[in-house]
Amino acid sequence: MRRKKVLGALRLAVMWAFCLGSADVASAQIMPKVQTPTNTKARALLEKAQQQTKERDFVKAVETLNQLNEKFPSFGEAFLLKGSLLKAMGDNRSAFAAYRNGLAKVAPDASHASEYQLLGDLALSYGDYQTGLDAYKQLMKVAPKTQKNLAKSQRQLLTCEFALEAMKHPQGEAPVALPSPLNSFKFQYFPALTADNRFLLFTGRPAASSGEDLYVSRQNKDGSMGAPVPISPAINSSYNEGAGSISGDGKTLVFASCDRPKAIGNCDLYISRRTGNNWSAPVNLGTNVNSTEWDSQPSLSADGRTLYFTSTRRGGQGQEDIYVTTLQPDGNWSMAQNLGTPVNTAGKDMAPFIHASGTTLYYVTDGLVGMGGLDVFRCEKSVAGAWSEPRNLGYPLNTFENEASLFITSDNQKGFCSRSRASEEPSGGYRLARERPVELFSFAVPAPVKARETSTYTQGRVFDANTKKPLKAEVKLYDLDTDVLTQFVTSDPEYGDYTVVLNEGHHYAMYAAADKYLLKSLSFDYSNQHSFNPLTLDIYLEPVRAGRTVVLNNLFFDTNKYELKPQSRTELNRLIEFLRQYRDVQIEVSGYTDNVGTPESNLQLSQRRSQSVVDYLSGHGIPLTRLRSKGYGEGHPLAPNDTEAHRQLNRRIELHIL
Repeated sequence: MRRKKVLGALRLAVMWAFCLGSADVASAQIMPKVQTPTNTKARALLEKAQQQTKERDFVKAVETLNQLNEKFPSFGEAFLLKGSLLKAMGDNRSAFAAYRNGLAKVAPDASHASEYQLLGDLALSYGDYQTGLDAYKQLMKVAPKTQKNLAKSQRQLLTCEFALEAMKHPQGEAPVALPSPLNSFKFQYFPALTADNRFLLFTGRPAASSGEDLYVSRQNKDGSMGAPVPISPAINSSYNEGAGSISGDGKTLVFASCDRPKAIGNCDLYISRRTGNNWSAPVNLGTNVNSTEWDSQPSLSADGRTLYFTSTRRGGQGQEDIYVTTLQPDGNWSMAQNLGTPVNTAGKDMAPFIHASGTTLYYVTDGLVGMGGLDVFRCEKSVAGAWSEPRNLGYPLNTFENEASLFITSDNQKGFCSRSRASEEPSGGYRLARERPVELFSFAVPAPVKARETSTYTQGRVFDANTKKPLKAEVKLYDLDTDVLTQFVTSDPEYGDYTVVLNEGHHYAMYAAADKYLLKSLSFDYSNQHSFNPLTLDIYLEPVRAGRTVVLNNLFFDTNKYELKPQSRTELNRLIEFLRQYRDVQIEVSGYTDNVGTPESNLQLSQRRSQSVVDYLSGHGIPLTRLRSKGYGEGHPLAPNDTEAHRQLNRRIELHIL
């Protein structure tokens, strides 16, 4: 019964093909010229199959050709005729076998160029790279220069060569499906995690008939992931909420939604922000970001201020291209820019993912030689902002099937992706890709796949130092070697929590600032540090009030020197911004040392160092009437001078409000 249903469906598919053109044209396309066999029985079976084809009884024609194949297995052209019928009927798996058998039995010449091309394409679609390579090589030998799609076949040949070599040198282990309670839906895809890996965001469709919604799974204490729940009734709606991306601190969400009222294109990008436990109503990102075409597949930077996405808008380099936009100081997003070459190609460039480090981009494309279809590539961003040549991630992350989005955790340890499993039917056929469940997978990230820079994070809460109540504060991270702002987040106004991502190999200055509070200065030196673990750091801000003092942790001097080192300019420039904001504030810059050396020399050194700071400030427009310098030498230590770590605490510059 099952076989009759399958054959009936195939018959309908072929009948529909005939409705698109005349029966004579369709028959000519399906039934290629076949050399007449000399054997009388073989000729009779061939003529019978040809007549059945003309009568559009393709199922019986295939059955007749099966008899011909069994009785005369060396007659290759009968296999090719059967292959053309099966291909027209939509049974590609059986057509592949027929073409492979037939072409192995006929003399290679130009008359079979189209069959070699079909065999190569079918082989590639099933990941049989060796058969595909052999077919394309024969095609190149016999095909006339006018052969249709010859350039594409030459490219497919390179794909087969690349894939065979890649499979000899696999990069890590194959991804494995995430365990229950995840993968409980028919379709789930586009995984994304917060920087601390506590929240997994993905798009889900519980059933084939369901629309897309966004779901979140929270990490349990034992490290496993909890049951997914809808992200928020403020986000999910009767419209599709497709691919989503979440910032490292879990407070900014950008997602794609289609056919919403007042949309700019058929699919637009929307943004929502979380305060406490509540998400705001989604807002369309506007015409600087969205186009009248399809805009989707967002990827946010760790601080939520740079957005990469896919668009089919006009003026690109291919069918789909990757674009980038940044959040401006006025709260608007910049005009989206095409990433250009070498990232975008003439093909499909899709599903970007920017690693938490901000320096490595992953995306899928079919515009570069790979394993076939859409493959995942990675490229790195230089200090000057240019992207390197994309590099294929190899096997087994890439396969003969189309790959979807990829996500790699900030610590470069674990990766996530979504893919469908090739599900074989009992009848020997294969489900169409669109009918297969799509599941979430994870994998250990091999070295060649890792982002260029490994990231960690510091998180905690910001409080008023007096009341101990949570504060909404701006938390900014600067690279001290370049004085470049690398992260800018805002602590939650209800809970005061914040998360900032830091990259290995860098020396950072971090500042927490709130209105009417003193600037808080912190330092993170990961330039030569072997320990690179997450930090929990609560920050207490002092009100701008006479008598209040803060340590300036990012002013640097050589031993026994008072000249400010270049890395100090970040701190000094932030201090200038603070003094310009509070123009009535007068300060004392206080210098302190440890107890190494004589008290007299330490007193002189501390005075000179504090004066160096005052000289810089006055040289950049701060009136001397607001500034005072004073050295205290080894007096007023913060800790006993019994260890190098304690002595380092005592060697400091403080800002004191007068």
